[in-house]
Amino acid sequence: MASYRDLLRDAKQHIREVTPEEAEARLGEAKFLDVREQDEYDQGTIPGSVFIPRGFLESQAESKLGAKDEPLVVFCAGGNRSAFAADTLQQLGYTDVVSVAGGFGRWKNEDRPWITPAVLTHEQRDRYGRHILLPEVGEAGQQKLLESRVLLLGAGGLGSPAALYLAAAGVGTLGIVDMDVVDTSNLQRQILHNMDRIGERKVDSAKKTLTLLNPDVDVVTYDVRLGADNVLDVIDGYDVIVDGTDNFPTRYLLNDASLLKRIPVVHGSIFRFEGQVSVFKPYEGPCYRCLLPEPPPPELAPSCAEAGVLGVLPGIIGSIQALEAIKLLLDLGDPLVGRLLAYDALEESFRNFKLRRDPNCPACGPNAAPIVIAEYDDLCLPHAVLADGTETSH
Repeated sequence: MASYRDLLRDAKQHIREVTPEEAEARLGEAKFLDVREQDEYDQGTIPGSVFIPRGFLESQAESKLGAKDEPLVVFCAGGNRSAFAADTLQQLGYTDVVSVAGGFGRWKNEDRPWITPAVLTHEQRDRYGRHILLPEVGEAGQQKLLESRVLLLGAGGLGSPAALYLAAAGVGTLGIVDMDVVDTSNLQRQILHNMDRIGERKVDSAKKTLTLLNPDVDVVTYDVRLGADNVLDVIDGYDVIVDGTDNFPTRYLLNDASLLKRIPVVHGSIFRFEGQVSVFKPYEGPCYRCLLPEPPPPELAPSCAEAGVLGVLPGIIGSIQALEAIKLLLDLGDPLVGRLLAYDALEESFRNFKLRRDPNCPACGPNAAPIVIAEYDDLCLPHAVLADGTETSH
């Protein structure tokens, strides 16, 4: 029966080993693979490495390593596990694999570059385990979510499901803008709140709910009216904005401010039994003004308070907004940039409509004048203009 030494000697006869110096020369051109255990990885690794513990190599290699002709540099603590791993990878069809002789221990002793990675706690690995199992997310993606910042405009029908799912997903900082109080009529659809919170500020109610759901999340509240005097300060520093507003002046104000700050906006709107979602990514796709150069007359766009809304509808649209926000944060899939997703609850149908940037758009077009942030009336002009025709800014 073969011993461990026999198996190791046999594996090393089938692979190619390189010194740490030779391996370092391949940083940037080859993919580095760390096959140690979690506790070893937590203490330090080579920058940019993919982490797959040796015991999971066969099951995770194809999903995490990419093309089989891509050069791979495999390392462990001392060079033995990586030799076995390199042999296994060659059996799996990887054609350019080397093992680092002496492993990470020798790499560190020779003062080559290494980092202490940001890692999840044991409790976080348990909480976000279903995310970590997804190769497209993994532990690195979950760590990115925990470091991300999303601003929600509104803690109402759309903001409620969006905030709940973003908090559950582990988005580290959630900002919530709302200056309203909880009312009985809200509870038919605004699931952040409950009967005990009637009369309470919505942002305070939202913070209580989200903190109880996930203590990892820092909830920042803005109990203010979003206006020209504060919009740039409020949105500054956020990675994505989820728009759950219900009036045109605020949507146009947000559009122009997000263009200035280059922050993508996940737009959502609802009406009776219908909803719409799109992503406005500054200067990569159309903006809100490209979609709607000017607001429709009030009689053609009544509010939910005037026309009603099916209570479950904002749950569907707000959840899609949360999904689009996560896709933007993790660079996943194909976000709704340049597309409008329209949902009809009565037909139970989804339709995609293509949106294109308007070359004559007064906000994002190539010949657009500099954006001026100022209060907008119901006309929502491209730039606020004083009575004498001169522009004003705040």
